[in-house]
Amino acid sequence: MSATPQHSPQQNHLLAALPEVVQERLYPFLELAEMPLGRVLFESGVLMRHVYFPTDAIISLLYVMENGASAEIAVVGNEGMVGLALFMGGESTTSRTIVQSAGFAYRLLGKRFTDEVNRHSELLMLMLRYTQSLITQMAQTAVCNRHHSIDQQLCRWLLLSLDRLSGDHLIMTQELIANMLGVRREGVTEAAGRLQKQGVIEYHRGHIKVLNRPKLEELTCECYKVVKHETDRLLPQI
Repeated sequence: MSATPQHSPQQNHLLAALPEVVQERLYPFLELAEMPLGRVLFESGVLMRHVYFPTDAIISLLYVMENGASAEIAVVGNEGMVGLALFMGGESTTSRTIVQSAGFAYRLLGKRFTDEVNRHSELLMLMLRYTQSLITQMAQTAVCNRHHSIDQQLCRWLLLSLDRLSGDHLIMTQELIANMLGVRREGVTEAAGRLQKQGVIEYHRGHIKVLNRPKLEELTCECYKVVKHETDRLLPQI
């Protein structure tokens, strides 16, 4: 596969951290895939055939209730991989996987990936560390949703998203944010309004620009720092 100058597997931290011998075996089979906003990669209970390594897209793992209500349980960007159930041997999950922020990702057949994991101990250890970081994020999200205000949850969500983007601009409607956080849209509108009044963000028709990141970090809860610290500790920083 020939990569254009704008896109390279090296933009994904896991792919960039692979031993050279593994890169030589896997890179030719990576397929660059466009990730439009709202695209569903996996549905609950459906067998997974591919794994995805985002470069500049952000992917959300959502749990959807029978009545249609949803809440985000984890977010994946250029630090990680989507399709962890294949690595774990489960082949499907109870969550929905959806593109939260448009961009690109590299797609790889799950069988080829798991074969390589079984062949190479360094790749296995890298994936185990990534799994631990994702479990930490899931656990902290559950705690945050239970104990912290919508304002703090929104700040945490914005910071986690920013960490997975190259700039300070997100395209996301308040309705989608509400679905991610599992709260009412009116609550997100009010929280975003308070952040805008404080000069932390600028919000207009689904476009969010972070104007003051230090203030955003000051306003968020402890959950963001816990997740970031564990991700930085466990995963390679490219």
